[in-house]
This record gives sequence, structure tokens and C-alpha cells, in this order.
Amino acid sequence: MRPLTFHRIISLLFLLIFNYSFCQTPVRVETQNGVLEGFHDETKDLDLFLGVPFAQPPVKDLRWKAPQPLQDWDGIKEAKEFGPAAVQTNVFGDMIYRGKGTSEDCLYLNIWTPSVNESEDLPVLLYFYGGGFVAGDGSEPRYDGASMAQKGIVTITVNYRLNVFGFFAHPTLSAESPYHASGNYGLLDQNAALKWVYENIEEFGGDPEKITIAGESAGSISVSAHMASPLSKDIIAGAIGESGASIKPTLAPVPLTEAEKIGEQFVEQAGFASFAELRALNTDELFRVYNESGRFGFPTVIDSYFLPKPVPEIFKAGEQAQIPLLVGWNSAEMGSGGFMQVKEMNKENYLKRLQEEYEDNFEEVLELYPAGSPAEIRESATALASDRFIAYSTWKWFDLHRKNSEEPVYRYLFSRIRPQAKEDPEYQPEGAPHASEIEYFMGNLRLIENPNLSEEDYRISSTIQVYLANFIKTGDPNSKGLVPWPSAMDKDVSPPILIMDSEFEVVPAEKDDRYRFLDKYFGND
Repeated sequence: MRPLTFHRIISLLFLLIFNYSFCQTPVRVETQNGVLEGFHDETKDLDLFLGVPFAQPPVKDLRWKAPQPLQDWDGIKEAKEFGPAAVQTNVFGDMIYRGKGTSEDCLYLNIWTPSVNESEDLPVLLYFYGGGFVAGDGSEPRYDGASMAQKGIVTITVNYRLNVFGFFAHPTLSAESPYHASGNYGLLDQNAALKWVYENIEEFGGDPEKITIAGESAGSISVSAHMASPLSKDIIAGAIGESGASIKPTLAPVPLTEAEKIGEQFVEQAGFASFAELRALNTDELFRVYNESGRFGFPTVIDSYFLPKPVPEIFKAGEQAQIPLLVGWNSAEMGSGGFMQVKEMNKENYLKRLQEEYEDNFEEVLELYPAGSPAEIRESATALASDRFIAYSTWKWFDLHRKNSEEPVYRYLFSRIRPQAKEDPEYQPEGAPHASEIEYFMGNLRLIENPNLSEEDYRISSTIQVYLANFIKTGDPNSKGLVPWPSAMDKDVSPPILIMDSEFEVVPAEKDDRYRFLDKYFGND
């Protein structure tokens, strides 16, 4: 492949747009709100509906309100282009948007289906993007649904509100709300999309009783929250979580009173005399105020509506969706520097950092994350950074569901280190980093401009997709020709893990003691 250049990126994006725009035969579907016109993509042999509205635009008086039901329309509404992304900045630098810029008017979803035929009864995959609840978009190439749809699955990506537009809470907003709470608008957007899919997906060839929700990072956190939410749990058939759960310390929900206080402080620190002044700002002005505040989003909320209690409490009571779960994380979710900060990697500095962070538990933590050789210290620092960031919360979700459900739970560890697009002699990979699995899972390696990807990478992706497609279709990832992947039993001390790498193998969990320690440390036990 040719090296990545600015002009090459523009050319690739043009080709993507060209393919969506010109290799088209119109396809129409009558939804509950009106007729949608998508198109048949001849090159992929799929029917596509892009930029499908699933709720009223949350603008003007509907800003900071739960999504409102979509209004009916007359005539034919075209659904051939991705809609706008939620208002955001590309804070992570790895996002490619294929839609119409950003807007508060962002509540659109995208459908890739093998067949528009209500008699098909195909399984459905509804995917939520990651981005820390501050960025992300359903049009990103890494989430493209074509490859999964070609496996016989109606595949959908969803946009939802982000940052100050999607998660801001305030006492005034709570008082105005019919459910007496505020915040969680982005999660409620996802729920509205889920309900729209449940009510309309038959017309696109899907079975509303076979909806599997999935996501990565904030999307995975969202999946765990929907399993716990009384608004969502009864209309999902399966769940897939890639790195993240709505459990302390990973973007866990806070009590409504705390969220409202954060909102009041935001208004005050921004220099406004009243909430009404903030509310009167237009989109650009409000987003500027948010950016200048230095905040990284706002927390999700235990609002007695979408989330009645903390997620662990709901799972411990067995009140979550009783559905099969496939969940896991990557081998190096965060690099060793995430724990060592700016300190040089050596034994003295590592022990000093452990003492700073775990003064009362130093010996126990040192046993779990040992400091022997330089290689072991680096491995321990990587593991500790990863666990604190997102691996532990994902483990807790896994552990809660296997112990409080009769449904199967499958755990993986993605360990494939993706080749660097541009060779760097100083690059020393510590494992598979956060978000690096997405293109392997969704079958979108072909959309990466990386000359160093090999046939092995494509083989790994293909194998993962077979597991996922089996799970979405049947609730069981296994089939002939695959390494058997057993589900975890509730009494397993060392539950099985499927290692996803150049070789697929199932191994017993050997280091779960560190998660049991963090369980006590974070108060989730």
C-alpha cells in the first residue's frame, strides 16, 4: 500500500463518498413514521439507510430534555448520507467523520441490512461508539456495519448527545422534567434508538426479539448501563462489551444531587449570574464555554429513571437483563506511563509510585504487581495502569453477571498488537492498546491505511467475526472449526479466557486476585 498522506486521506474519503453516492439503486421502507428511501449498494450487496432520524432534533426547547418521539412525515424521506455528528471536538485525534459536520440536531442512526424483507427475521446488532461520552460518531469507518451485515446480521450504529449537551445536570432541569431528574441525555438517546429499532426493524429484515447491543469504551460502558436500566433491559437479547463498564472508577454514575451540584458549579464558574443566561447561549457559544471550563464531560447519573441504583447493586440483586454476555478487554489498555506518569521506569521510581498510591496496601499491591526485572516492572506498571483505567471495571461486570444470572458469559483478552502504519524504531509495544480491537471486531481493517497489515491480521479479524456472528445469532459464539470457547461458571476461581491473537487459545484466569483486590479498594465488593 502507498504511504499515508493528506492527499491520500482525502482521496480515500472521496472514494467512500463516491461509492455511497453513485453505486446506488433506491430502496424504500415504510416505517411507523413515514417512508424512508435508502439504497442498495451493488458492490457490497447490502441495503443501506444512512442518517435515519429516530427522535425529534434535541434543539431549542428540547435541549437538555429526554429525546422526544419522532414526528410523522409526509412523502419520502431520503436516508442516503450520514447525519451530523453530535457537537464535539476530535479530542482523541483518531476519529474520522463521514457525516455532515456537527450539530445539536444529531439523533440519527445508520442501517446496513442484507435484505429489506420483513419475513427475513435476521438478528440485529446495535453498536454504540466510544469516546468517553465527549466524542465519537456512528459514521466513523472503524464502526462501518457492512462487514457484519454480510454475515447475515442487520447492523446499526447510533449517534447520541455528548459532553455538555448530553450529560449536563442541573436542579432547574430536574424540576422541569416529568421524571424529576436531569443528565443522562446521551444514554436516553441510545434508549430511544433501541426502542425505535425494536418497533421498526422488521421492515428492514430484522427480528426485534434478537437485538444484541454492543459497544467499545464509552459504548461498552453504555451497554452495561442498558443491561441495568429498567428502560432497556427487556428489549435486548444479548450484549457485547469491549473494554469498559459503568462501574467505579470508570465513568461510573453519581447520585443526582452530586450531578446537579456539578452543574451549578459549572454555571457559577463560567461567570453566569443564572442558569437562564447559560441556557440562552447558542450552540457555538455554549460549546466554547464548555471547552474553556477545562472539563472532560459530565458524569452519568443515578437518576431513579434510567438508572435507579448503582450498576453493581442492580446486578447483585439479579435485576439486570438476563441475557448472554460476551465481554473482555485488551492486553495493554493503558501504557506503563499511565501509572508512572513522568517518572523514569526503574525499580526505585516504581516502588515510590506504589507507596504514593497504596500506602496502606503497599505489600499486597506489590505482590500482585511485582517489581523484579526491568521487564517485569514495565509489565506490572502497564497492568496496573490498565486495570485502574478500564480493565477492572470490565472484569467486575463480567463477575457480577456470571454470579447473578443463569445466562452464559464469555470472556476474552484481545492481545494482537497491530503493526504500526509507519515503522518507528523507538516504538516498544506493551500489548494491544485501548480501542485497537475495533476494526478487528467489526471487520474494518480494509479501511485502515496501513501498509504493514498482514494476512495474519485479516485472519484474526475473520475468526473474531465468526465468534461474534455466532453469538449475535444464537447467544453462543461457538461453531465447528473454532477453538471451543467455554462460558464462565459462577463458582469458577480461574474462569476461562479466550486469548485473541495470532493463535486463539483458552486459558484459565491466573491473575484475577488483582481484580479482587481492586474490588475491595474501590468499594464495589
